[in-house]
Amino acid sequence: MLELATPWALILLPLPLIVMQFLPVRVERGAALAVPDTVGTALLAQGGQGGSMARRVSRSLPWVIWILLVLALTGPRQLEPIPALKVSGRDLAIALDLSGSMVRDDFYLDGEQITRLEAVQRVGADFARGRGGDRVALIVFGSDAYYAAPFSYDTEAIARRIETAVIGISGRATNVSDALGLALKRMAQSDAATKVVILLSDGVSNAGATNPRGVAELAAKQGVRVHTIAMGPKDLTTAEEGERGVVDAATLRAISDLSGGTSFRVKTTEDLVAVADALDKLEANDSDGLAAEVFREFWLYPAAIALMLSLIMVWRQEA
Repeated sequence: MLELATPWALILLPLPLIVMQFLPVRVERGAALAVPDTVGTALLAQGGQGGSMARRVSRSLPWVIWILLVLALTGPRQLEPIPALKVSGRDLAIALDLSGSMVRDDFYLDGEQITRLEAVQRVGADFARGRGGDRVALIVFGSDAYYAAPFSYDTEAIARRIETAVIGISGRATNVSDALGLALKRMAQSDAATKVVILLSDGVSNAGATNPRGVAELAAKQGVRVHTIAMGPKDLTTAEEGERGVVDAATLRAISDLSGGTSFRVKTTEDLVAVADALDKLEANDSDGLAAEVFREFWLYPAAIALMLSLIMVWRQEA
């Protein structure tokens, strides 16, 4: 159903009549051409009804243009049926390990051998797309930690950033402390009711000056839950001495325990899918939506017709 955004603009309709009523009439003075009566009669006969019609059109054209302009000013519009966005009131930061060990191809998907990063990209992107209503951010870390995407309701953009993540962009070491600390720094400025970090790593924290457990205690003080995902077939307790590409599952478990989160151990792609499902249940986002009024605007149509008629009027006067 059409409605007017500014219906009060209709009071402008009689404005030209008011102006004509109070302004003095301008009398045009010019030279007159005297012609014989027979010639004058012939000219009037040639003008006839066609000339009278043209004059009526010329006189009414400014009024039509004025009415169209006032109609455009009223802002005719129509409310579009847009589904309300479910807003959970949650800030969720995904901290993704992009250290050198993520290039190891010890995972399988549909019988195909893939790297750890490829497994995370396929599962993690789907997880991000399913977080509609959350404000989601992406942090990538290696030797250093960076925001790959700030907090946003645009979960599709976050998913695309996960799918295009590149190993080595943040260094090849593993700096868990800085990744978690960066998330806490941004969340300290947020007034979200719930604050959650999902931290995935496949290695041992071997960079940064801060102890990961200390940062986890800070998260607990700020009311931030940290869910950790220890990814890799082997961890420090099951690997041989000096073996590379193993994950420090104990430290990641301690981080989640200290902050009130949940720790997960991922050895296969199936485990990773199960973790994504479990996190969806732990951090459900089925809150009621906030309705947003989205209108389809129609003011452009009368404005465009008024412009076209104005150009025609100017052309007729110059012709």
